[in-house]
Amino acid sequence: MSVWLPSAPCTPGACVERAGSLTALPRAVLRFTAVVALMLVAIALLPVGGRIPAEWVRRFSRTLVRAAGVQVRITGSAPSTGGVLLVANHISWMDIPLLAAVRPARMLAKQEIREWPVAGALVAGAGALFIDRDRLRALPDTVGRIAGALREGAAVVAFPEGSTWCGRAQGRFRRAVFQAALDAGAPVQPVRLHYRLEAGAASTVPAYVGEDTLLASLWRVVTTRGLVAEVDIRPLIPAGSHADRRTLARAAQPVTHEPAWTHAALVSPERASQWSVSKWSLSRSTP
Repeated sequence: MSVWLPSAPCTPGACVERAGSLTALPRAVLRFTAVVALMLVAIALLPVGGRIPAEWVRRFSRTLVRAAGVQVRITGSAPSTGGVLLVANHISWMDIPLLAAVRPARMLAKQEIREWPVAGALVAGAGALFIDRDRLRALPDTVGRIAGALREGAAVVAFPEGSTWCGRAQGRFRRAVFQAALDAGAPVQPVRLHYRLEAGAASTVPAYVGEDTLLASLWRVVTTRGLVAEVDIRPLIPAGSHADRRTLARAAQPVTHEPAWTHAALVSPERASQWSVSKWSLSRSTP
């Protein structure tokens, strides 16, 4: 099994709530149109992207999420210059602009994202480092490219869980990407992402999991009132503070909600059984 190809038990049918209302259809259509329009504007600006000030990129990224009707709350801060590996738990397509609102960065992305409508072109044009998760032999080259970007002073965003989760549980951080930080002598910036309703309850509406589509996930978001995206920037882990990728990955992983094994209660008994086998297999192939 590829080290880049862990899986999660989350599926749209079993884990993702439907909080939208057809009575809010006009507002939802306006939000949907605004998000797509902003993405198109971003694509149009890609040729001059390197000359756009970082603060403008951060503001634009927050505006993109807000256009979907989601409040954004960021706590903590990240270094504004120098190579740094930003790592976060992975729930939604909104994770990407939210991390860009923390610091504009090159994203480590699976090859399939190139095929996403609109967003795929945006991610590719922004300098993403794409990985082919089905080719184990490509792993050393991918780690080397990440380390090279970090040495050049770039920020690189990675989601070490390797798969999206619904938000009520999380996967274990994979270790391979942390080798790049060790090789480059770069610090690691952990970030905790969390989505909830204004009332305070955690929400799975923004999740982009399983066989879900980008458009279906976006539509759930724009039809839901009171969504809040919380971005908690944890203390920086200095370069050289951990001797190996195992301890570095463990130190970087934020505790989001329940431990991953409790997620079995959210899926069918058959699916939970499959997950038990899958989790054991993944632990045997951890890099």
